[in-house]
Amino acid sequence: MAIKRGSKVEKSYSAASMTDLMFLLLIFMLISTTLINPNALKLLLPKSANQLKEKPYTTVSITSDLNYYVETTPVPFDRLESALQAKLGGVEDPTVSLHCDKTVPVDEVVKVMNIAKNNKYKLILATSPN
Repeated sequence: MAIKRGSKVEKSYSAASMTDLMFLLLIFMLISTTLINPNALKLLLPKSANQLKEKPYTTVSITSDLNYYVETTPVPFDRLESALQAKLGGVEDPTVSLHCDKTVPVDEVVKVMNIAKNNKYKLILATSPN
């Protein structure tokens, strides 16, 4: 008399739930990356082989159409110095990073450099790596 087992162990599994999970994760990643909007200005920085590791306290940006920004806030040039003083007031050894588009005239860069010099701020001219 042959005795048969009543239950057999199935060696396969269903991958349907795994594909559903991967599909949902893919959709989540696609949606979340489109919602990320970095607060940055698009500038073509001059190239340089020397890069500093020092972190600036704030940034000043000059776009190609000669608009000035402290961080991402637009500031007219005549109020740039007071905006920097308000931002850097009470900061020990303040450092400003100057981000200028390649097409900005040198005169505009020198104006910001003079503001930094008059207020005894350290100034770093931002460049892109070679």
